[in-house]
Amino acid sequence: MTEYTDEARVRADDRAHVFHSWSAQALIDPMPIAGASGSYFWDYAGNRYLDFSSQLVNVNIGYQHPKLVAAIQEQAAKLCTVAPSFANDARSEAARLIAELAPGELNHVFFTNGGAEANENAVRMARLHTGRHKVLAAYRSYHGATAGAIALTGDPRRWPSEPGSPGIVRYWGPYPYRSAFHATDEAEECERALAHLRDIITFEGPKTVAAIVLETVVGTNGILVPPDGYLAGVREICDEYGIVMIADEVMAGFGRCGEWFAVDRWGVTPDLITFAKGVNSGYVPLGGVIISRAIAETFAHSPFPGGLTYSGHPLACASAVASINIFKEEGIVEHARAIGEDVIGPGLRALADRHPSVGEVRGLGVFWAVELVRDRSTRAPLVPYNAAGSDAKPMNEVMAACKAQGLWPFTHFNRVHVVPPCTISAEEVKEGLAALDQALEVADRYYVGS
Repeated sequence: MTEYTDEARVRADDRAHVFHSWSAQALIDPMPIAGASGSYFWDYAGNRYLDFSSQLVNVNIGYQHPKLVAAIQEQAAKLCTVAPSFANDARSEAARLIAELAPGELNHVFFTNGGAEANENAVRMARLHTGRHKVLAAYRSYHGATAGAIALTGDPRRWPSEPGSPGIVRYWGPYPYRSAFHATDEAEECERALAHLRDIITFEGPKTVAAIVLETVVGTNGILVPPDGYLAGVREICDEYGIVMIADEVMAGFGRCGEWFAVDRWGVTPDLITFAKGVNSGYVPLGGVIISRAIAETFAHSPFPGGLTYSGHPLACASAVASINIFKEEGIVEHARAIGEDVIGPGLRALADRHPSVGEVRGLGVFWAVELVRDRSTRAPLVPYNAAGSDAKPMNEVMAACKAQGLWPFTHFNRVHVVPPCTISAEEVKEGLAALDQALEVADRYYVGS
């Protein structure tokens, strides 16, 4: 069978039988992928792409890490599956390692199949722990596509699923470049964002609010790094009113921000941390909730009313154990922090100096955004909010220009996100930035500012 025949078969079966997420089925033509290694993947024709998206910002360890693949193979030969009601060595070891990495007294782990289920269960825990029902969630957020998680989500992906679960209250998080509070600097943005959050709690009734959920560093909706003091301020508000602080680290955790958990950068300990993606780089589906001692004690003698058939799946947990140990042995967290500070950040700022369409560059570790504008003085975005069809044409052209040079980008609204594997080399970063440099010439053609 020829490679062409293989590709044709994959494409034909996909078109005939696969129902794709977030897509109008008749309008897409998914690229068949033949293989991947390190920071690259390729198609059946041998076209190779440097992955600046880490698929869905989850292949933190890179593709096909041999030690991680071997750990999955070893576990498959030993024990493929066992129900959550049993104890299992891979599950116990994964929970221990994750708890040891987590801050404070977050010592217990409830395993899920992914991030959406983690957020669903974190909210359930918070509501039962507090006896309250309201949950504050940000407008610029994404927490997953299950019923409860999409209700928490603030971006337009929520709209088709409305009306959603009751009790969700929206708030504006900090975003200095497009401040909802008319702030003039990060300190003022922090102060006003916290005052806004406090006002909402006051008018909603503090005794009705179970939790505040936030992405430690907002992911798809902008790579929004919180100003110094913001997370500590949220922690203080939660302590004052007995509210559970839930840090969604599904995207930001496990090296992505140059820390094991992004909260570590600011020395803040939430009550619950949700995780997925980078815990094992998606080699096998896995997520979970890391639970504080106080919340775990709520369920010491009262059953937790939630569960999943594949909670703590042995293959997934074995891959998490291997991944965490590889991260430690190879210094991947430290590498991610350094390459962000020394290579990605300076490289993107150099692009901003050359391209007027770059309004702002921001990020940490291997978690960066390039915000594109038509006018730097007005900060008018390159494309409108939630643009589609012809309105999205400029960003589609930027994406196409990247792909034509062998760079696979992550784009959302008017932004290009630079989110490669945490293991990417300095040379690979420079290769990708050179391709992005050329693609930004497309965005510059739409620039109308002086």
